[in-house]
Amino acid sequence: MLFERIIKQETGLHVESEYRFHPIRKWRFDYAIVSQKIAIEVEGGCWVQGRHTRGKGFINDIEKYNVATSLGWKIFRVIPGKEFEAIKYIREAIECIARH
Repeated sequence: MLFERIIKQETGLHVESEYRFHPIRKWRFDYAIVSQKIAIEVEGGCWVQGRHTRGKGFINDIEKYNVATSLGWKIFRVIPGKEFEAIKYIREAIECIARH
């Protein structure tokens, strides 16, 4: 995919799509840089009352993100068509990880 290739080109790191991050739950990240525990979630349906913005879907996403954060994941949320804006944040996160 184009997004995965661009991230690889910009960071030198491998990106996996639909990465299952939890050992028991079937939760997946839209994209993950597993070696750095960085996740990119594309939040669809924000203008059309999609799953992510309705009650149950919103609550489920909060649980997923909180559990992922407790497992050490850094999660960047973007809207469709704006995925490439996450590159700046991914670079900053990688730099921060390298410093620590």
